[in-house]
Amino acid sequence: MNKSTLLLLFIFSLLSCGQNKKEKMQTGQFEPTWESLKQYEIPEWFNDAKFGIWAHWGPQCQPEAGDWYARHMYHQGHWQYNYHLEKYGHPSEFGFKDVINDWKAEKWNPEKLVALYKRAGARYFFAMGNHHDNLDMWDSKYQEWNSVDVGPKKDILAGWAKAARNNGLPFGVSIHSAHAWRWYETAQMADKEGKMAGIPYDGKLTKADGKGKWWEGLDPQNLYAQNHPLSKDSETPSSIHDQWGWENGAVPPSGEYCLNFYNRTIDMINQFNPDLIYFDDTALPLWPVSHVGLEIAAHYYNSNMQQHDGQLEAVLFGKILTDEQKECLVWDVERGAPDKIQKKPWQSCTCIGGWHYDRGVYNRSDYKSAKTVMQMLVDIVSKNGNLLLNIPVRGDGSIDEKELEVVEGITDWMDINSECIYDTRPWYIYGEGPKAENANPINAQGFNEGKGGPYTSKDIRFTKKKEILYAVIMELPENNQEIVIKSLGTDSQYFEASMDSVELLGGELASFDFTKDGLKVLVATDLEAPVVLKIN
Repeated sequence: MNKSTLLLLFIFSLLSCGQNKKEKMQTGQFEPTWESLKQYEIPEWFNDAKFGIWAHWGPQCQPEAGDWYARHMYHQGHWQYNYHLEKYGHPSEFGFKDVINDWKAEKWNPEKLVALYKRAGARYFFAMGNHHDNLDMWDSKYQEWNSVDVGPKKDILAGWAKAARNNGLPFGVSIHSAHAWRWYETAQMADKEGKMAGIPYDGKLTKADGKGKWWEGLDPQNLYAQNHPLSKDSETPSSIHDQWGWENGAVPPSGEYCLNFYNRTIDMINQFNPDLIYFDDTALPLWPVSHVGLEIAAHYYNSNMQQHDGQLEAVLFGKILTDEQKECLVWDVERGAPDKIQKKPWQSCTCIGGWHYDRGVYNRSDYKSAKTVMQMLVDIVSKNGNLLLNIPVRGDGSIDEKELEVVEGITDWMDINSECIYDTRPWYIYGEGPKAENANPINAQGFNEGKGGPYTSKDIRFTKKKEILYAVIMELPENNQEIVIKSLGTDSQYFEASMDSVELLGGELASFDFTKDGLKVLVATDLEAPVVLKIN
């Protein structure tokens, strides 16, 4: 065997070892067990912050056709499949890998956007690190399909991180890619009818298939991760929701896949030292089929303590947590809120439109109004929660003028009323009125947003700060009618004799009177609801 052959074998062995290498887990106070993670204490800065803004932005925003595009474009009969067919062509010829190539982010200005969000009152900022589409949004050591090497050819996370820290905001990263294995299974399939029936989509392509193509040298399986059998009922799109925790017939991910997820996430943490990490997973990523989520959590907490002289300042989120797991990380509720005050700080995540940019929402003017967002924020804060709000970003990296109008409305309200939000804590009760009396417990991960009808002038929410109580009137009555806050009546168990001063933030009260039936106020104002009473 000559020297050249030996050298090639040596290089190959190094590459093979590199593929199986496991990034070192930072050791310290926390070990990768649920029992050890129960030492976690949520930092006070997070409980004080109350409001964050999120750029849930990636290549699925490029088609401007809404969320889960990279999954549904592979399902014949789904409207996003039809949209893709008309815009790009058949998914056997133009798959999601090609959508990534079409995404250039040419108008992206992270400094401008983050400054806008800080002005609107955000106390932390989140960027998406990857979605279920499996593209890493940074210069990733372990994923060749990343935004530096394909698509925009930009380090998206680096740009967001710099902008957040230039604006003095804690920086968060959301990680969703643990589900790519199951989520992309539609890419293995084919049309069932029509002239392309039986022709496979591009989900099973290999590196060898790229010869002469724009993606030559890249392995599509590192993106699609489809070298495995289909899960049970995979051809039924909704079946994935019953298999989100890798149960009910989901094909379990391979050890190689779990190791790759671990390495990518540890690489992200080591590069950016985020202040917050959001996992779009039940409990922790790949739990319970793998322990890599526990290892990532321990690494994150230990490395964060190193960054902060032994003080843990990190915030880690998970969904659908047991009571035990709520001791280990922060509970995130998607598009909803619990029906009672929570002992521990928690977070609700939602968006003013779809999670990914949707031109249809823009055309229909279907964005949440600033008023709706503020009502949500007040309700969440009254229950000891924080709101993380996504402002959908177009593929080119900009937001549209209707979204800007919503952000400006949020800014106007926060300029007047933010003292009832920041640094506050729950009162004895979170509120009164029809929506509080008829509130239903949430199921699973949330999705009770907007249920129970609109707010009325009888719906009140409370927050407190030291010796100050804030009573927030969620909707103004017609014709300047009197508002009665029953919980503040002189016969109420919550009334305190020291309550003797009532102000209207940003305006003046026509009158107020503490009676046995409640605090009665007349609000003559041009302010936009919700309006805030400050009670000393």
